[in-house]
Amino acid sequence: MSKNKLLAKAFVLADLLKYQTDAVVSQEIVKKDAGTITLFAFDKGQGLSEHKAPFDALVYIAHGRAEIKISGKSSIVKKGGMIVVPANRPHALKAVQKFKMLLVMLKS
Repeated sequence: MSKNKLLAKAFVLADLLKYQTDAVVSQEIVKKDAGTITLFAFDKGQGLSEHKAPFDALVYIAHGRAEIKISGKSSIVKKGGMIVVPANRPHALKAVQKFKMLLVMLKS
């Protein structure tokens, strides 16, 4: 479903994006100067290597479980859980089991 079709309509977040074998897939839901909202689907064992971002971000787990490391501290976040990643802090994600996450990036 394209993001234009999502405007002013109710939807189930976890149903928007399908898992793909051995892959990480994403769908941008909102893109504004102030930030973005993106849904990701990670197959089991997939992840994002350690990196930094210049903005605060909120990660909401819509399905499954993820290991999220921020500045070397690991947290297991499962369906319905959230974690805030502070700007300029090294962080990484790994799929303990396949998971879907909503990433809200705040630029201002």
